[in-house]
Amino acid sequence: MNDFRRDPAEVLAELAALREGDAPTHGGRVLSYVYDSGLAELDELSAAAARLVQPVNGLDPTTFTSVAAMEAGVVGFARRVFHGETDGSDSAEVVVGTVTSGGTESCLLAVKTARDVWRAARVGTPRMPRIVAPITVHAAFHKAAEYFGLVLDLVPVDPATGTLAASAIEDRLGDDVALVVVSAPSYPFASLDPVADVAAVCRARGIALHVDACIGGFALGFWPDELPAWDFRVPGVTSLSADLHKYGYAPKGVSVLLTRGRDRQRHQYFRTTGWPGYPVVNPTMTGSKPAGPLAAAWSITEVLGEDGFAELLAKTARATTALREVVEGIEGLRVVGVPTGPLFAVATDASVEPERRVDPHHWADAARGSGWFLQLQPGLAQPDGTRLPHTTHLTITPVTEQVVDELSTALVAAADAVRGVPQVDGQLVLAGLADALPGGVEPLLAASGGLDSDTAAGLLGAIGLLGGEGGGLPSQLAPVLALVEALPSELTGRLLVELLARVVEPVSPVE
Repeated sequence: MNDFRRDPAEVLAELAALREGDAPTHGGRVLSYVYDSGLAELDELSAAAARLVQPVNGLDPTTFTSVAAMEAGVVGFARRVFHGETDGSDSAEVVVGTVTSGGTESCLLAVKTARDVWRAARVGTPRMPRIVAPITVHAAFHKAAEYFGLVLDLVPVDPATGTLAASAIEDRLGDDVALVVVSAPSYPFASLDPVADVAAVCRARGIALHVDACIGGFALGFWPDELPAWDFRVPGVTSLSADLHKYGYAPKGVSVLLTRGRDRQRHQYFRTTGWPGYPVVNPTMTGSKPAGPLAAAWSITEVLGEDGFAELLAKTARATTALREVVEGIEGLRVVGVPTGPLFAVATDASVEPERRVDPHHWADAARGSGWFLQLQPGLAQPDGTRLPHTTHLTITPVTEQVVDELSTALVAAADAVRGVPQVDGQLVLAGLADALPGGVEPLLAASGGLDSDTAAGLLGAIGLLGGEGGGLPSQLAPVLALVEALPSELTGRLLVELLARVVEPVSPVE
């Protein structure tokens, strides 16, 4: 006898049915979000490792000593990969680290540490410190600036290449800069920022530099092509983040944040004995936390080692090269800039006649119709008046090599199907919504981010993004991205908040 409300087998069957609505996580058909090694053995190893530590609380490595051992192992592996090993005699130069729940937490902690170091050196300074970064820096730094009270000063990049010169960052530096951030590579365009040049500038001014290698760090660390130095080999790199649940092939969520200097890294910690419970000392944002992702990451690094990672990245590199050549051979499309590592972005080739051009969003929709999931990215107006193109993003993984021929055929066919179809005009889409909206569009634009929940839901319904009991994306995403570009940023953000909130809202009981 038991007190279960439902039969466990029935619940698991229901969960399996729910999963049928998900995009496929294995097999290489989703070219974002998932990082499939193509090795079932690694998935089984991850699951078994996580199961062994399922009851363990990663909060206290002195109670659960396995957590300390695994974290030391993962940080040690990352430190070797990113050339941070020293003899440990100089506390200011030794590279230490923390395992976090993902790239966003790693980035948040890097910013929190920089802010606190900056404050400690300027006691009584009332100013808000700045973060200086290229506009392509990950959105996690927008979140960090908002959470921790810093100003995010974004530097425009070259629309053709997605990168910038170190001088563009140098021009923004001042005593109020707590941190400069560069990407290795950036998510939107896979551009490798000029890390060494920026580091030299920052070092001369005594300003901290963080290298965000969350998406590609564990790929670039084993990339078969020679790359400019971008990690701890570069003097002046203060910290570096890289995700093990990406090209470390571990399950979500596990990342690592490495910091040069023990004293600097200690600013990352939260600690208090100012309450009547146990002393609280946390290196991360969380208190209690699962040990499963850490155990999976540790197990994978132990099993694969450096040679195993290099072998998987060789597969990824071959597939990346093959797909870039396919895209570059498609009339009407172009690869943006000179991407570094296993991802790239695709834009319209404006050098050909309009009837021969391929809109990357229509292209992605056509590919999705044949079972391949590419990621649409909106265009963006930069503060200097230049505009970054709207693109489609592809992330390549080791398993992609197994399907590269099939995928290549699908990408060519998708381009042929939409060649000459013009980009969706977001203003026309917006105008077409006017009749479906009480009072028309203008009041909504004026309200911007201040919409109440019901009004926001009504607008989502008019757009076709929200239905009766939940939300979902339509089969054609190009019109949605066109609206994202056409609407004010605050309004778009408010609508997306409402969409995600409504999707997970429980269905109200029927009276």
